[in-house]
Amino acid sequence: MREISTKKITETVKNLCLEAGVDLPADILDALNDALKTEESPLGREIIRQIIKNAEIAKKEKMPLCQDTGLAVVFIELGQAVRLLDGQLEEAVNEGVSQGYHKGFLRKSVAADPLIRENTGDNTPAVIHTEIVPGDKIRLQLMAKGGGAENRSASRMFKPTSTKDEIEQFILETVEKAGPNACPPLIVGVGLGGNFESSALMAKKALLRPIGRRNSGFDTCKWEKSLLDKINKLGVGPMGVGGTTTALAINIERRPCHISSLPVAVNIECHAHRFKETVI
Repeated sequence: MREISTKKITETVKNLCLEAGVDLPADILDALNDALKTEESPLGREIIRQIIKNAEIAKKEKMPLCQDTGLAVVFIELGQAVRLLDGQLEEAVNEGVSQGYHKGFLRKSVAADPLIRENTGDNTPAVIHTEIVPGDKIRLQLMAKGGGAENRSASRMFKPTSTKDEIEQFILETVEKAGPNACPPLIVGVGLGGNFESSALMAKKALLRPIGRRNSGFDTCKWEKSLLDKINKLGVGPMGVGGTTTALAINIERRPCHISSLPVAVNIECHAHRFKETVI
């Protein structure tokens, strides 16, 4: 049994918040640079250049990539051979988010009540998903999820007799309706199967997969490639100005479901994909 203090978790989450807010992941930057070479619209290419330049300035000056610094979504893989000391796990995570957002002068974007709308003042509580896994380590993945892209996400309970083409049309319609409001080029996460809540969680976790890493299933891998091509033919383009780069990636995850159900969720992510991870 390995003992880990929750104070270590707080410090780690704080640092992840600080890094995610200002440092765009390398796979996103690589994908943007690749898109710069293939984008057919001159205005679209200029927008991509500005996005890349913004990321460079943010990293150098330690300034937020976007004025919306996101809702902290934290995925925890907790080794079953770990014993936590000095407090509760969720309290430690939320304290780390609070410290990180204060230290980094990151915008606090959490309303304590969905109707009253009073700000909590420190960007907590985070949305926390915990999974018990083998081993004696803790893997922490933090995504600071912006509201604009999140608001354009969608889920639908299809009939079990629905076809792949019908599901594909739903995905394409969701992306097209998002238009410029989700700040493309996008990353599109899709959860197919499970039930109502697990399909949405799959779609969210699909966003954590690095760009270029396809689903291991052959059929799903082919579907990702063809769907990305269709998305980029919608004409939305970078920041909605038109062009051939509406999305950088579409990541699909699938799992078994009830015989009477076929849930599908689409989680939209903007180009400012604030994501960092580490292992303790």
